[in-house]
Amino acid sequence: MRAIDLHTHTCKSDGSFTPTQLVDYAMEKGLAAVAVTDHDTTDGLGEALSHAGALLEKGLPCPEVVPGIEFSTKYEQKDVHIVGLYISYDAPSFQERLDAFVNSRIHRNHKMCQNLNEAGIDITFDKLQAENPDAVITRAHYASYLLEHGYVKSRQDAFSQYLGDHTKYFVPREKVTPAQAVELILQAKGIPILAHPTLYHMSTDRLCTLVSSLKEAGLMGIEAFYSTYTPQDERDMREIAAKYDLLLSGGSDFHGANKPNLDLGTGYGRLFIPEEILDSIKDARE
Repeated sequence: MRAIDLHTHTCKSDGSFTPTQLVDYAMEKGLAAVAVTDHDTTDGLGEALSHAGALLEKGLPCPEVVPGIEFSTKYEQKDVHIVGLYISYDAPSFQERLDAFVNSRIHRNHKMCQNLNEAGIDITFDKLQAENPDAVITRAHYASYLLEHGYVKSRQDAFSQYLGDHTKYFVPREKVTPAQAVELILQAKGIPILAHPTLYHMSTDRLCTLVSSLKEAGLMGIEAFYSTYTPQDERDMREIAAKYDLLLSGGSDFHGANKPNLDLGTGYGRLFIPEEILDSIKDARE
């Protein structure tokens, strides 16, 4: 049984690999499938799917590339992420909604650059974009900029001094709700998945309240496999999945060099997501 990875990022959001490099690496790792799930953008999907098609035409053992996205949403003052798998990403109505997300990010980024300028940092949104062409700018890009230009000694320093939620320079971005993200994924004929629930540090009752409400909105799955999960975490997520009749999903949350020591397919070394998990997800699409 080969492994799969249904949660990864490329340089089109806050990863370091290009979509082509990600597909090549998934093939090198012998994965059966890899989902490209960049934050609030589908800009890398065309390249990934095209490259995979070219590899298959050459008779190479390319993994299946699952078109996906990861929406950043807000729930009771917490960031909650919703992954969409097998989305019809080129649907005009879907892309219109994504444009609204991008415009929201741009407005927020201009404000953050202004705040950092007032702190004596020579930074503009244009400079960020020039150093990260075609990427959706996130705080990870700010951290790289501050580190590379000598304003901080580490990425951790960048967040603690300038980029963290509780610093005076941070500007929150207007976000959709988890239920709205679920609805949008369903409209794009995708499979909505609640990403890495343990990272939200909710009590079991509070998490179940969230899952129950999202199930009513159309949630179809939950990540029962993730790089930081303990065996007990996985058991807990499996129980919630069974309670609410949800599909199992999961992934490494691979970001390349931007998450050191976290590898594609295997996470921090003990992650394994069997191919049969994807079979169940495919069955649910029919």
